[in-house]
Amino acid sequence: GSTKMLMTLGAMARGAVLLALASVSSAAAAAPMRLSFAPSTAAAQGSATGILMPAQRLRGGEMKRALSHENLNSDVVGQMDTLEQRIYAKDDTNEQRSLWHDLPLFEVDAANKPTGFVNFVCEIPKFTRKKFELATKEPLNPIKQDEKKGQLRSFKKGDIYFNYGCFPRTWEDPDFVHPEVGVGGDNDPLDVCEIGLRQIQTCKVRPVKVLGILCMIDEGEADWKVIAIDRDDPWAEKLHAIADVDRLLPGTLDVIREWFRTYKVPDGKPENKFAFDEKYLDRAFTLQIMHETHRAWARLVKGAVEEAEEKLEEAQKLPEDKKPEPARRKFTMKRNLSVPAMDALKQVEGSLLQDENGLADALKQASMG
Repeated sequence: GSTKMLMTLGAMARGAVLLALASVSSAAAAAPMRLSFAPSTAAAQGSATGILMPAQRLRGGEMKRALSHENLNSDVVGQMDTLEQRIYAKDDTNEQRSLWHDLPLFEVDAANKPTGFVNFVCEIPKFTRKKFELATKEPLNPIKQDEKKGQLRSFKKGDIYFNYGCFPRTWEDPDFVHPEVGVGGDNDPLDVCEIGLRQIQTCKVRPVKVLGILCMIDEGEADWKVIAIDRDDPWAEKLHAIADVDRLLPGTLDVIREWFRTYKVPDGKPENKFAFDEKYLDRAFTLQIMHETHRAWARLVKGAVEEAEEKLEEAQKLPEDKKPEPARRKFTMKRNLSVPAMDALKQVEGSLLQDENGLADALKQASMG
């Protein structure tokens, strides 16, 4: 029964985003600057991938190659340990890119097919305590050190015991209430705890294997914590499920849970609570949460595009001498978050369906495993 259910979820995952992206294409078709998709056939692609891909040009702009951990570098702007410091991701053309929006959720191989591993963006290296995070409200979403009342924040509890970061192209929607949790999301990308042996540096991207998930309730918001391990870690070939972590690395998951339970106590706040009787949930459930948050991210971006199109339609009704200059913004604000504007979708849309195909395939494999 559970196998059939998960296989159905996999099919739903693929269909849901095909429908969502079709909505984006339909809405854009009504405007002069439209998103165009090539047919999802091998003949149209000139290859055997069969993956729906965008046209190679969008509004006169060249399609950019998908980001990966192999073609990313970091660019530190501003002085260390200041409120102004930002760490940007740069591609191999030396252009700054968004780790939240431009980086695919799933790693792809040389043939442009998902490998089954997920791109993990490291914000806080293990054995450190500075509270770095993606700046979701700033264009290009650099990584910055969090601040409160003008003071840089660090964990008063001490150093963190694991590499901490997030998955790109995910968003915990405050308006989405999981039926088994009862509260909405925390308005951030999906958090990840990487439990491998090596320290991963801030702004570094690594392909990871997903193992399980913990649901923390933080000040009335759902704050999911995915447990994952670096693909190249010595333990990766032995850890295939959350139960393997308990069996082979006893105490690891308890330490993570206790960290999140008490890390705000030194700030005078109460202990955090957890859903699901404080239990870690398996890989199949984790993939469902990843699908929910990836679909929420797609809705967030789609909403920003529709908003831009409405403004464009209004501007076109104005007399020629009062029409504004063509927008060249790459980012716009939606729900107080910085997301790609229409002109920037050429950097994003190319691998949306690859991410969905990767999720659907992973769900199917989890149901059979």
